[in-house]
Amino acid sequence: MSAHIEAKKNEIAETVLMPGDPLRAKWIAETFLDNVYCYSKIRGMLGYTGEFKGQRISIQGSGMGIPSAMIYYHELINDYDVKRIIRVGTAGSYQEDVKIRDIVLALSASTNSGINNAIFNDFNYAPTADFNLILKAALYAQENNILIKAGNILSSDLYYEEDPMAYKKWAKYGVLCAEMESAGLYTIAAKHNIEALTILTISDSMVTGEKCSFEERERTFKEMVQIALNICED
Repeated sequence: MSAHIEAKKNEIAETVLMPGDPLRAKWIAETFLDNVYCYSKIRGMLGYTGEFKGQRISIQGSGMGIPSAMIYYHELINDYDVKRIIRVGTAGSYQEDVKIRDIVLALSASTNSGINNAIFNDFNYAPTADFNLILKAALYAQENNILIKAGNILSSDLYYEEDPMAYKKWAKYGVLCAEMESAGLYTIAAKHNIEALTILTISDSMVTGEKCSFEERERTFKEMVQIALNICED
């Protein structure tokens, strides 16, 4: 056991898919995996291991925001020897051509978080995804006629901005959408030399005001999960 995950050492696979919502973790595990078992329920942050096409895969909730997610990233890597983490989450669009239910591959993750300032002081570190996972995801999407967008995203510490138009500055510089975890994932993955990628489904739009329902956020968005699962082969 680690401090926040009650799994035994061999109960977590080397590849872990990580939604923020633990109920989405449950849905993914029960919908896509065979021979599934739940290895952790601590703090309601559910974790599961099963098989997809004969390969062991784990699904672990991370909670919302970099501080919560970093706890699970750290323990998975350091206590359970995880080698590949793929975040599967939702995001809010910052661009007119990035629409509800579009899939985004996060090539890099800008952030307003102070996490990397604490590490690099006055320097700006650019957290980026693993190229091999990006390539696999793009090829799988192309071969299966799944439309994707790829580019820079924002990992924000703020879900509710003081200024509702603040997103426009990020949008002006090409940021596709906002979520809350990926800059932390890409930074810790680089430190420990593991593979990491974030695949997002657009659940709402700052541009149009459209929003998906809570049920859609929790139990749909199958294409992003299919991409993630099908790029996990070693």
